[in-house]
Amino acid sequence: MIEEIKIENYRVLQNIEIKKLRPFTVLIGPNGSGKSTLFDVFAFLETAFTLGVRNAWDRRGGLSQLRSRGADGPIAIQIAYREKPRAKRLTYRLEIDEERGRPVVSRELLRWTTARGQGRPQHILDFRHGSGDVVDEETGEISHEDLDGPDRLAVNALGQFKSHPRVAALRRFISGWYLSYLSVAEERKSPTAGPQERLSQSGDNISNVLQYLKENYPERLQSVIEALKEAVPTLERVDYSTSPDGRLVLFIKDSPFADSVLASNASDGTLKLLSYLTLLHDPDPAPFIGIEEPENHLYNSVLPGLAQQCRLSGGKSQVLVTTHSHEFVNACRPEEVIALYRGDDGYTRVIRPNDLPLVTDMLDSGALLGTLWQENYLDDLPKPRTPILEMGGEE
Repeated sequence: MIEEIKIENYRVLQNIEIKKLRPFTVLIGPNGSGKSTLFDVFAFLETAFTLGVRNAWDRRGGLSQLRSRGADGPIAIQIAYREKPRAKRLTYRLEIDEERGRPVVSRELLRWTTARGQGRPQHILDFRHGSGDVVDEETGEISHEDLDGPDRLAVNALGQFKSHPRVAALRRFISGWYLSYLSVAEERKSPTAGPQERLSQSGDNISNVLQYLKENYPERLQSVIEALKEAVPTLERVDYSTSPDGRLVLFIKDSPFADSVLASNASDGTLKLLSYLTLLHDPDPAPFIGIEEPENHLYNSVLPGLAQQCRLSGGKSQVLVTTHSHEFVNACRPEEVIALYRGDDGYTRVIRPNDLPLVTDMLDSGALLGTLWQENYLDDLPKPRTPILEMGGEE
């Protein structure tokens, strides 16, 4: 689990550090506050590890579009994490700059946050511009290595060797992240038949994943359907069949009616919620799941239940959600929420609701966190306040 993240020179995230990340973390704030940019930091890392630094860099327009306005120096992303709850903490830092229009990894560092032990090196690897040192974790010996180019990641190259188990674990961890970009239009398609273990980022293979669950984890499929029925009381069943040309066709049946309907005729919200629940009930989930604005296409009344599903999934995955929904935030605990706002300098700053005495006092008196956010109590800039009356007590 990631416990801390520090970002430098990444668009509006000129210099922020977020500590005490939870298994379930919710990012809130007004439009342009930096929520989507912070979400994109995780997507950048995942793309860099799976498709390469150049791919992640070019997708975002290179240095001119990525580096904070008026800033100098490389873009830096640093995460502190533990492989297991009581394991020693590790820190991974990635710095990327540009030379002659091409990205270069100016620094890549993996180290123990605290010294591993007497006589043991603290750095596991330390590379600059495609060249650096790596420690054999069994013997403690340090060797010098040269990568194929300055835009290559040392973790990707060295993480394929058994002699570097911590490096390999980090490579698997980041490469296995799931960043959701679910699309209702894609979910309505009928894919080629055949079970698939993992939901795609667009959700276009939802039928294949349901087939996989039905054949291998029927109890998981049942839990998905039960959770969906709680949110959509008229729902009776979700099923699939195979068309003559070998494609899966998804059907949804409402209890008042005798016949099922094609998923392409179901509501956007039902399909979207089905995909989220399938993702969150994955028997072998991604170690990190990012969901951006889950409230889109969903009715307000189902959002507290979805927040609870995300929290329950935090036992196996770390779940990060960005949202504009006050109803979703009303179902969150103050320690799970991070508010982002733009300061006078134009850059993002971080506010923790549970660090604001006024907010904690009102929560103790019965106020709801989403309501306090709606009334601007999570922004610590001085401004007139509107009295909150829905607190279960006197004004």
